[in-house]
Amino acid sequence: MNALKDKHIILGVTGSIAVYKAVDLASKLHQNGVLVDVILTEAAARFVSPLTFQSVTGRKAYQDEDLWSSEDHVAHISLGKSADLMVVAPVTANTIFKLAHGEAGNLLTLTALAATCPLLIAPAMDGGMYQHPATQANLAILQQRGAVVIGPESGHLASGLRQIGRMTEPTQLLGHIRTLLGREGPLSGKKVLVTAASTHEPLDPVRFIGNRSSGKQGFALARAALDLGAEVILITGPATLQTPAGAARIDVNTAQDMLQAVTDHIADTHVLLMAAAVSDFRPKKYVEQKIKKGDKPSAIELDSTPDVLKEIAAYKAKKGFPSVTVGFAAESQDLLANAAKKLKEKKLDLIVANDITASDAGFAVDTNRVVLLSDSGKQQELPLLSKEQVAEEVLSRVVDLLSGKQSSPSKRK
Repeated sequence: MNALKDKHIILGVTGSIAVYKAVDLASKLHQNGVLVDVILTEAAARFVSPLTFQSVTGRKAYQDEDLWSSEDHVAHISLGKSADLMVVAPVTANTIFKLAHGEAGNLLTLTALAATCPLLIAPAMDGGMYQHPATQANLAILQQRGAVVIGPESGHLASGLRQIGRMTEPTQLLGHIRTLLGREGPLSGKKVLVTAASTHEPLDPVRFIGNRSSGKQGFALARAALDLGAEVILITGPATLQTPAGAARIDVNTAQDMLQAVTDHIADTHVLLMAAAVSDFRPKKYVEQKIKKGDKPSAIELDSTPDVLKEIAAYKAKKGFPSVTVGFAAESQDLLANAAKKLKEKKLDLIVANDITASDAGFAVDTNRVVLLSDSGKQQELPLLSKEQVAEEVLSRVVDLLSGKQSSPSKRK
């Protein structure tokens, strides 16, 4: 399910101090199973040698002199026709102009003309150069032709100024590349709603009732759905995690907030992945001012919070959406019994159960050990996996479930 594995990407590198980020990007692509062919302009090679890129990709890095080499027959044609994606990062104002106007004076721009794959560029330059009307006009031309422009970001530049002009970080670019390559996947055209992290139920302006959910599993689910081509809305409680590139993020605090956000976006949703650890209780009374140590309450009365999955089950019974609903059960005892009960009561298609008492699974850590229970009664215990791998396993089941529902008479209204 890795959208990058075995893909062929041309990475064009132009003359910017940000070429060091291109080396990191090339390395990350290679580590994800991508065949990376790097093309350096003459200016780029003044910053970083081709050998550096060859070292991190295991493949030859091309320069203009390869246009005339007997080893590579019509290099720009063979490179351009075989690629799944062309990325130019960093791309300077000069190369943006050349790409926009079809200039073919070096191997990089020749290859761009010959390529039939999508184009993604990541600008890097001084803020004044980026904001110049000529640069903006050239970017507009490329976007009108379907090129994807990522960044630049605001920050410290080589000139010493703090402006918009920094190349987007390789980790973020990798996410955008994954989303672009996965857009024709089995969930293309499908809307997937993912909830993540915990909710915070306030007691006073500084204290709340919550739990230790980090949101890592939910964010991994969002990333896996994007890799399969889905339109993803990520509704998350408080979390410091980076939003997966391509997902629309909605931040909430309380269980009521999460219910409202899910309700607002549930229409025409094909898949709901309810990975959030929603608080079951909230303080009955909210204290407007911070409770001082000497004024501590003798007891805190609790009310139940809204049951998001129960509300969605009622909605689904009326409207037919979402087609597939997946819940999560984080339990400290009677794992399978409690998960099976929740599966039935919330009318889920699939539930992912995990034992939160395990030190290497559950909250905060990067791994999970789960059991998948389906409404058909089937159970599958997965070995210890990374949360990204768990997400891929869950989305694989979702694709199968959707396929099964689409092959049967529709129940949508």
